[in-house]
Amino acid sequence: MTPDSAAPRLFGTDGIRGTSNKFPMTPETVVRVGQAMGYILRKTTRRRGQDPMVLIGKDTRLSGYMLEQALSSGLNSMGVRVQLVGPLPTPGIGYLAQNMRADAGIVISASHNAYLDNGIKIFGPDGFKISDRMERQIETLVYNHEELSSKLVESKSIGRTRRIDDSMGRYVVFAKNTFPLDLTLDGFRIVLDCANGAAYKVAPAIFEELGAEVIVLGNAPNGFNINDKTGALYPNKTCEAVLKYRADVGISLDGDADRVIMVDETGNLINGDHILAICAIHLKKLGKLNNDVVVATQMSNYGLDQCLSQHGIRVERTDVGDKHVVECMRKNNYVLGGEQSGHIIFLDHSTTGDGCVAALNMLAVALREKKRLSELNEVMQDMPQVLINTRVKERVPFDQIEGFDRIMKEVETALDGKGRIFVRYSGTEPLVRVLVEGPSQREIASYADTVADFLQKELG
Repeated sequence: MTPDSAAPRLFGTDGIRGTSNKFPMTPETVVRVGQAMGYILRKTTRRRGQDPMVLIGKDTRLSGYMLEQALSSGLNSMGVRVQLVGPLPTPGIGYLAQNMRADAGIVISASHNAYLDNGIKIFGPDGFKISDRMERQIETLVYNHEELSSKLVESKSIGRTRRIDDSMGRYVVFAKNTFPLDLTLDGFRIVLDCANGAAYKVAPAIFEELGAEVIVLGNAPNGFNINDKTGALYPNKTCEAVLKYRADVGISLDGDADRVIMVDETGNLINGDHILAICAIHLKKLGKLNNDVVVATQMSNYGLDQCLSQHGIRVERTDVGDKHVVECMRKNNYVLGGEQSGHIIFLDHSTTGDGCVAALNMLAVALREKKRLSELNEVMQDMPQVLINTRVKERVPFDQIEGFDRIMKEVETALDGKGRIFVRYSGTEPLVRVLVEGPSQREIASYADTVADFLQKELG
């Protein structure tokens, strides 16, 4: 059976996400998500004499307590054992799910969103996010209340939930092990913004234990201030602190620490595209960039393609979302990929975007190349780019919007092959994103405004 065609989809580009205490992030729905996941695991997992085991981590949102209990209750009702790890970066759950031989790892987080939102990301036993097929299975069961209720285990088989205390230490050791053993961060002064999120304890420990002097921002979460004018979405705060404290580098994480924006010693930003360019060129020098390919999404700046082509490196693009980047990397045995927003995946080290691991790899390049970050950052020049996010009330397929094809062709004709336009719906928010790149900032801003205004009129 499939979900009713009128039922809203649960999973977007990065798991389930929404406003806390509103569908789908209500305790009732989250209990059913836990039950659906638990039923699937009981049906597919084969453990000798033991029930399935699932790890649950979270960030620092107020609603995390409520949803953690709902999710674990749903899993327990299906006979699944649950281990709660508390606040931990999303990539840490991917790592621990594999390292602790769990049957799944679940993160309760809305990533870079404000505290009012929350979400659910699910990793399989291999540490990678679950397949689209499993997402559809979960949705089918969640919407079929009677079938799901009939799958509950007998009273004697209800699962247990317990907390584990050493998860932070395990992740710190894992992250440090991605940094070359012959290098240290002795003498580095780092400004580190943890966004009042999941990395507020582990991230400072990682860089301090490698020898750096760390000036920490955004490390006082109170349930309400995650991503609040701090972290990767507000890197100017880190820029100012780098200049104030005369730091060598700034590292700005988001709420679940799966993305990073860096700052060089002059206060200039280094976004995900630049991190990809710098690390790709270095890996190719070492002969470690498989197939001389980097994976990026449609949102990455065309300057990345221009930069890497000069070094014999090709950019392969995917749909937006680090899940799609990882799928492409795994399918083709690529080792480096990511997004402009700062999701960077080093597949030899981690199964998903990891802000701390990406920052460590950048610092390793700086040490190996004996260059400051400002010198490394000069390798790539951005093509002028305009991105407009327009709030919409409904998501109509673009090919069903009268006049959309015409206005897109007009912009493409005006760009004359010297730029590009890309339009998509957000997978996590009620937004349509209009991206235009080209040689003239003024002209592409005009094109983006025209398309955004058209879509606002049609969909808003």
